Amino acid sequence: MQFADIGQQLRAYRLESGLRAEEIAARLGVSRAALYRYEKGEVIKLDTIRRLAELLKISPLSLLGIGIEYFTRPAGFQERLRQVEEQAEQILQVGGAVCYLAASDSFDGALAEALTDNADATPERVPARAAADQALGLLAARRRMHAARKPSMTAMLSEANLRRLLAEGVAPGLPMSERTRIRCRMAARAEAEHIASLMENLPMGLQLGLMSTVEPSGGFIVLRGRERAHVCTSPFPPDTAPNAGLGVATVTAADEAITVYQRVAEAAWRDALKGPAAAARVRALVAETPV
Repeated sequence: MQFADIGQQLRAYRLESGLRAEEIAARLGVSRAALYRYEKGEVIKLDTIRRLAELLKISPLSLLGIGIEYFTRPAGFQERLRQVEEQAEQILQVGGAVCYLAASDSFDGALAEALTDNADATPERVPARAAADQALGLLAARRRMHAARKPSMTAMLSEANLRRLLAEGVAPGLPMSERTRIRCRMAARAEAEHIASLMENLPMGLQLGLMSTVEPSGGFIVLRGRERAHVCTSPFPPDTAPNAGLGVATVTAADEAITVYQRVAEAAWRDALKGPAAAARVRALVAETPV
């Protein structure tokens, strides 16, 4: 068994469960420090894995990283995605309105204000604020790691998703004040201009395209590391509310899945707008959207 991998799975599924570390440790009959050591890769017994799986309501195989991993909460998925990105040398994204790891500070600032504004307006402010801070912390950790490692990245953005971002702003559908909603719409326009600029002047290791003719039925990311590759599919974009309702994200390292998704991604890249043509289309979308 690869105990470091089990520890990563355990942390992701702990966040997925919504249970606090103290609760899981108490039910397991160990200290919180011991639970954190398991998450850091300390040797763990098979019986403990079985009991943890029961507490987290998952299969023991999921903790062992065997088969498809399922996540119904954005926090659990974001943590697992962060872990996979930590080992990735190449990242291939298909779909979505933004390439989050290359997004602007304006996007992050608007998202932070939207999540905080929404949390402060809820009756249970303290847990809502904690969930918002956790979501922002996971996203920030992904950005920091990407900046430090700089894996090569290719992203094909969805014109339909970009249209929605421009029309509704960052964090669409999330209840917030009118002042914050205005800022989120302005941040969306700034992000679109940022995307157009990147398409014209691509930094080293980044390629951006725009899918304007054929839209994928669902977005996905192929991440290739030196030893393993993974496919992640998710209904949770980075500006999803921490308490998002229905949706299931998946992570798998199955060879046949990697092959199929890679083939779809290569076809999408072949047909996508690129360079100045893509940038011009993005700016046209901005011009078409009322302020």
